[in-house]
Amino acid sequence: MQPKIIADLLYLFLIIIINLQFRITLNNIKMKNYIILFFSLLVFFSCEENSTNEINIYSKRHYQVDIKQYENFEKITGIKVNVIKAGDDELLERLKNEGKNSPADLFVTVDAGKLQKGVEMGLFQKINSELINSNVSDDLKDVNGFWIPITYRARLLVYSNERVNKSELSTYEDLASDKWRGRLLVRSSSNAYNQALMSSLYANLGEEAILDWSSGVVANFARDPKGNDRDQVKAIAAGQGDIAIVNSYYIGLLLSSEKQSEVDAGKSVSVFFPNQGKSQRGTHINISGFAMTKNAPNKENAMKLLEYLTGVEAQNTYVNNSYEYPANPRVKPSNLVQSWGDFKRDDLDLNALGIFREDAIKIFDKTGWK
Repeated sequence: MQPKIIADLLYLFLIIIINLQFRITLNNIKMKNYIILFFSLLVFFSCEENSTNEINIYSKRHYQVDIKQYENFEKITGIKVNVIKAGDDELLERLKNEGKNSPADLFVTVDAGKLQKGVEMGLFQKINSELINSNVSDDLKDVNGFWIPITYRARLLVYSNERVNKSELSTYEDLASDKWRGRLLVRSSSNAYNQALMSSLYANLGEEAILDWSSGVVANFARDPKGNDRDQVKAIAAGQGDIAIVNSYYIGLLLSSEKQSEVDAGKSVSVFFPNQGKSQRGTHINISGFAMTKNAPNKENAMKLLEYLTGVEAQNTYVNNSYEYPANPRVKPSNLVQSWGDFKRDDLDLNALGIFREDAIKIFDKTGWK
């Protein structure tokens, strides 16, 4: 019930009481009881209005594991989790337009770049929690404190077990080599995962080097970019290309699929983490992360959810269902993901994935990466 409606009803209630008791003074016990009841109702409805037992999330994530997490949280706490799903930019624009009237408490996405964009738009508030801080690896945190990671993924290489020798692979930079001409598979430049990768390369190597690199990569495409990451793996299995750039968790999803064709596609490739040399920066990663909205109406409940999702129980649920890497260092990846071995992560400040996003998109356009 809206505050104005409540106030109007209570005002009407008071007028009725006064009319019924027009001969009675305030010293009358009955009149006192009515007034006490009036103010009790006012306090009750005010508290109910300002303390709903729910959380409202604007979400870019589309994974089944999220439903399981929110259901588990509701069973434990009794706090209902409501989710509205849409694209990153659409949700950020909605938050901007709603302003102080927004019902959203949390924004969650699969790209640190979009979280950084929301910070630039002034849509979030800092998250201060000792528990969350202790739950999350230091190198995955936002250095400014506006968002927190729940999982991360590596944007790695997969290669044909039949047509590629592991010794041929080394770095992202090597993907521009002539030896990969007509053999490389990747999705389109409009995809946030590729934009984040290009942003990281831009931050690490600079514009001139990345222009040359992107031109070489485009020349090596086995086909025009299309489909999602799973489709790149399936194309390798079908002999349409030999190597692909994909997110790590997609391999886990393929190998655990109920469709035999997807399992077969997953088995046709092996995983390779680029840039692992002693003097090299490591493999590019990106996070799934939450931000607290600037005007969160259920801030306390939202904080409880974030503390739960970064805790050991929920982190184990993530890694064993979505095959993402845990943000909590006390939790190990799934057995399948562990079988790929450990790897060195690029320690670039993940906000750079947003800061250099427009520069990355210009590189795609200049080099003809569709």
